[in-house]
Amino acid sequence: MNILLMLAILYNLLVLCYFTLLNSMYLFLNLVAFFRLRNYFREMQVVDLGRRFLSSFYKPLTIIVPAFNEEQTIVESVYSLLQLQYPEFEVIVVDDGSTDTTFNQLQEAFDLYEINRSFDQALPCKTIKGLYASVDHPNLVIVNKANGGKADALNAGINVANFPLFCNIDADSILDADSLLKMTRPFLENRHTVAVGGIIRVSNDCLVKAGKVVEVNIPRSSLARFQVVEYLRAFLFGRVGWGSLNNLLIISGAFGIFKRQAIVECGGYRTDTVGEDMELVVRLHRLNRIQKKRYEIQFTPDPVCWTQVPERLSGLSRQRRRWQRGLAESLHFNREMFLNPRFGTVGLLGFPFFVFFEKWGPVIELTGYLVFLLSAFLGILNVPFMLLFLTMAILLGILLSTSSIVLEELSFRRYRRLKDLLVLFCYAILENFGYRQLHSWWRLRGLWDFYRRKQGWGQADRRSFVMQNAGSKSAKGTNPGAQSRELE
Repeated sequence: MNILLMLAILYNLLVLCYFTLLNSMYLFLNLVAFFRLRNYFREMQVVDLGRRFLSSFYKPLTIIVPAFNEEQTIVESVYSLLQLQYPEFEVIVVDDGSTDTTFNQLQEAFDLYEINRSFDQALPCKTIKGLYASVDHPNLVIVNKANGGKADALNAGINVANFPLFCNIDADSILDADSLLKMTRPFLENRHTVAVGGIIRVSNDCLVKAGKVVEVNIPRSSLARFQVVEYLRAFLFGRVGWGSLNNLLIISGAFGIFKRQAIVECGGYRTDTVGEDMELVVRLHRLNRIQKKRYEIQFTPDPVCWTQVPERLSGLSRQRRRWQRGLAESLHFNREMFLNPRFGTVGLLGFPFFVFFEKWGPVIELTGYLVFLLSAFLGILNVPFMLLFLTMAILLGILLSTSSIVLEELSFRRYRRLKDLLVLFCYAILENFGYRQLHSWWRLRGLWDFYRRKQGWGQADRRSFVMQNAGSKSAKGTNPGAQSRELE
């Protein structure tokens, strides 16, 4: 019994230290993000995007869209991409062996014909069966290939790409018209930039016309509202903060721009992980550090990619388990970076943070609840201290979430109605009472999936913009073709 008491006390101290370090780091990132956003908007006030990017210094760009069984979304998504504001770009849709009518819909909508186009087989990928061009859209190319998964489709797109930069985007997402102009700015300002990430925002119940988000609304679904707060927190201080420290380890697979040659040199996307987006970025850090190259991986907070999030617990559970498994795989494949001074601050700060707090965080948090109950049973709890600790934990969680909403209001102001902001503040408070604990449980299951070597992506939920706009009071006159699904 004495040993049990001692173990319980020691574990409670471990949880206390974990809580202190985690929230101290979050507060530090929040502070860094605040100053970075302030400086960013000062810079944007003096930057004339149109004049700057339409000059002779712009870099032509390829948009790569991996598509597997995307018949609900693909045509409208491609139309929206073709309307983007950028001086010179091509859209490459990679049909990864779809078993539905994805290719047929593309063929009918864009009047495709087969072409003979030479390309460099720089990265391994499954057999490319054919390349197709459009009669009406000369900058559109369709790649028809054998199924190999998302990473394999991206590698095929990189092989076919003609331009020095490429942007990967999910087949169900919508970009703001000027997103590419803003995202490519770091490549012009710093020739050592190899990758840039953009922000992902929730499109559920937003008003969409002709492939564009024309009215931003908060979702009607409570589960989606929690995710709005979560995304604001993750991007506006998480990735902005890490990007400012050149320790950014994640660029969302739904929206990122990369220097093609840098990705080819590091071997492209791995096909044996569901976290191919994170793994690629971590490997970019590792290989550039090993080769002692000067490089930067940045995050730009203004360019927006709109995507739908799950509105059912089953779909959100699958997504978060997959994300946690992908994170664990990415860290495992690049484990030599852990606390290794050879990799600079990435090896000593960013990588260990993700190991201790992102990978193992759900284990410490959930076992902490169990030890808390055990301590109460053994009578070793200092009740006033424990109540103070729980109160501080909840208040800090609320502070971090509400500060992200404040950053949103001070900077981008996408949610212009006071009612919407008040609702988000309410959900920033409510998420601490059940949603976060449930999220930790899903992450714990994702970690277990990693250790039992589970394979595959699982089934993704889909919901069209047609359905969400039909239920909106302001949906009259919407384009009936615009559709989307959950963030991958």
